[in-house]
Amino acid sequence: MEIVMRNGDSFWYYSRLLSIPYVLIKDSNPNVTAASMIAGESIEIPGMFLEKYRIKNGDTFFSIADKFDIPLDALYLVNPNVKPKEIFTKDIINIPRVAPYPSIKYQRKYNTSALKTDMDKLLTTYPFIKKQEIGKSVLGKPIDMLVIGNGKKKVHMNGSFHGNEWITSGVLMKFINEYSAALSSDKVLNGYKATDLYRDTTLFAVPMVDPDGVDLVLNGLPENFEWKEFVLKLNKGSKDFSAWKANIRGVDLNNQFPARWELEQVRKPTSPAPRDYPGSAPLSEPEALVMAEVTEKHKFDRVVALHTQGKELYWGFEGEEPMPISGEISAEFERVSGYKAIRYVDSYAGYKDWFIQEYRKPGFTIELGIGVNPLPLKQFDTIYEDTRGILIAALYM
Repeated sequence: MEIVMRNGDSFWYYSRLLSIPYVLIKDSNPNVTAASMIAGESIEIPGMFLEKYRIKNGDTFFSIADKFDIPLDALYLVNPNVKPKEIFTKDIINIPRVAPYPSIKYQRKYNTSALKTDMDKLLTTYPFIKKQEIGKSVLGKPIDMLVIGNGKKKVHMNGSFHGNEWITSGVLMKFINEYSAALSSDKVLNGYKATDLYRDTTLFAVPMVDPDGVDLVLNGLPENFEWKEFVLKLNKGSKDFSAWKANIRGVDLNNQFPARWELEQVRKPTSPAPRDYPGSAPLSEPEALVMAEVTEKHKFDRVVALHTQGKELYWGFEGEEPMPISGEISAEFERVSGYKAIRYVDSYAGYKDWFIQEYRKPGFTIELGIGVNPLPLKQFDTIYEDTRGILIAALYM
């Protein structure tokens, strides 16, 4: 919600007036400081929107404020050009309202178009969320990261490393929506005050690592003739790409990391395929490379990679995971989700594997839901309820 500052107003005053945590107002307006505040300047108030209200017979600003349970000065603030003593039934005024939750449509076939629409909505509603384009896919589609919080602890989450696991993007976006709404309302998540999590932790979320793969699965063939012919050949002429895990070049992005990559290479496909091909070399694909680069840049303290399916979580790699903290976190993840925590699996070259190997910090692969990929949307609510506890715990542990 955009407002115009008045003489003598401050972020602290708006925080008290509108019941929005001060730190969120400050972070929503990074270019405005106490020294630079001037009357007439527009600023953003997170978690709120303006609703239009038509004046009725007998209405006054006082009665309207009472009706909507808002401070009288909040009405004055969002109606700077209205004279309260001269309102008439033909007049329409603004009413400041709390943004509804949910505010995005995550429970749908979650392609890049859906992601962009929802991301834009969240950035508008909760401007303390910051978006960074960290790279591009093979087809030039943006790979975006959302950043929330200003705490010392850095937690990374990602979704859709695999094209046919697109439901993980919707799950992660719903969590970002829920977390942001709880922050704006100063609420508690699983016993933890959301604003405490915000101050202690910075969340770095990449909702869709493989945008080309996701769009291939959900939208069908790409427009470019050469890529169309290429993926059709790999898919044996079928236009049904529901089993496609790889990026558009037929490389499995979660087999791309230099963590015993050579062991995975000898037992996987030796050429591009809809799934499992680890590429000609580690980090040969732009999507995998950008994930390695952003991890190196920010030095995350832990990572949580969302995949499907199996209702399991994997937390070890070759004895290189830090103890006892990795075991403690995995036990908490298991407790809050009901998913089975498994220390070791016969798999190499994954993002979580590489993170543990390189940084000796806790890393986790979470296998959401159960069934055959892509999981049906009818599972979404159950998957989310199982998973949200893990995502919240990742912030407070």
